[in-house]
Amino acid sequence: MDKITVGENIAAYLKSRFGEEYLRKYEEYINSDFTPYVRFPIRTDHKELISRLEQYGIKLEQVENIPYAYRVLEGRENLGKTLEYTIGKYYIQSLSSMIPPIVLSPTENDVTLDLASAPGSKTTQLSDMMNNRGTLYANESNLNRIKMLVHNLDRMNLVNLGVIKHRGEKLSKIFENKFTKVLVDAPCSALGILQKKNEVSGWWKLSQAEKLAELQFRLLVSAIKMAKVGAEIVYSTCTLTLEENELVVNKILKKYPVELKEIKLPVKSVPGFTKYGDEKLNPDLEKTHRIIPWENNSEGFFVCKFVKTDETEPMRKTELPKKNFDFVPHNHRTVKKYLENISERFDICMGAFEEFQFLIKKNEIYFLTEDFQYENLDAFLRIGARFGKIDKNNIAHLHTLSAQILGNKLKRNIVELTGEELNEYLRGGTIRKAFEPYGQKVVKFGDYIIGTAIAYQDGLKSQFPRSLRTHNILEVN
Repeated sequence: MDKITVGENIAAYLKSRFGEEYLRKYEEYINSDFTPYVRFPIRTDHKELISRLEQYGIKLEQVENIPYAYRVLEGRENLGKTLEYTIGKYYIQSLSSMIPPIVLSPTENDVTLDLASAPGSKTTQLSDMMNNRGTLYANESNLNRIKMLVHNLDRMNLVNLGVIKHRGEKLSKIFENKFTKVLVDAPCSALGILQKKNEVSGWWKLSQAEKLAELQFRLLVSAIKMAKVGAEIVYSTCTLTLEENELVVNKILKKYPVELKEIKLPVKSVPGFTKYGDEKLNPDLEKTHRIIPWENNSEGFFVCKFVKTDETEPMRKTELPKKNFDFVPHNHRTVKKYLENISERFDICMGAFEEFQFLIKKNEIYFLTEDFQYENLDAFLRIGARFGKIDKNNIAHLHTLSAQILGNKLKRNIVELTGEELNEYLRGGTIRKAFEPYGQKVVKFGDYIIGTAIAYQDGLKSQFPRSLRTHNILEVN
């Protein structure tokens, strides 16, 4: 591995703020081997998944105090190439990145917002903590980053989530006093992740960090205005500067009705600074936490939790046009006949659809958790997940991702693949073999429902989404 050089601007900053010894340890850390981590869904059989990953040469060690986080000891080169990764059985995520959602700790009873959500690591974790139920909004302003976000949401099979494309600092003109939990994992100058993003050395300078701090402040203000009184707001960055961390929080405490809450992290951390040079800051900044990279063998992070204590001044609202379609319950006349058709074909009980609401848009059917709260669909770029498609004969067909979500509730018209057939399926090909009767099938491999396919005279044509065929998958024998 080529040595990573700490840029002159970064070196000068760290030395002036934290001292020579801190700089030395920082340089040692960013030139040490990067340690990957994975996050398992909370409500899964971890022992079984660990055993399966060992077949790929992947060995894991559970992280103390975070039962669903695992340190990768061997096989890191295979992490993104397994069937289990492809169908969302685990997520590759740094240890420090898991901390802000843990601090926010939402449940399915919360109305939760991830204000700067791409590429989706924390968003998918929040959804998992909410048991893929309730209401979760994911906002991102950059369209290219939204594509990465949606890819990860699909891969992890999320149905309690709506995606918004809006500038986070202006989102409070649309939503006000709405959310009970808000995560502001803000864009930052990235000094905490230089080990894996060493290009930061080339552009980093203090003036850029100070410019980012202005955006971070505006994002936090927006979050506070969107939160209900009594709501919790977590602020985090993956950088080390005081300007983007303590000074932003200090400014917020001066101007807005929030207070810092005591939090305990499951990893080593140190309190935030209460002085900036000779300037005394709010003493409550001791309740903020700095995660030092070399003390946890993970990224550097800053994290704290606010509680909103009083109303904020109302914003001038941006009115959105009301769309003329909406989600409906499973027994609504517009969707019931399609669900009955799916129920009969795959022998799935109609009661399995009660926990969802459905939307038909042109010939596409979407579904969403039945308790998701929204006022206007026009706020969303995308909401829920694809359930299926209506063909020219007015018959509904399941989408691969909805088959994965429904899983073992599907009982009939199931095709079990061999290892060789699986690899052809995952490549989007046709398995040249008779699968009668013709029509749509659910595809299974081992214990996994992995998608759908169409059986016809030439064989079984894969309906595995093209968007998930983005990497080489290790052959399963």
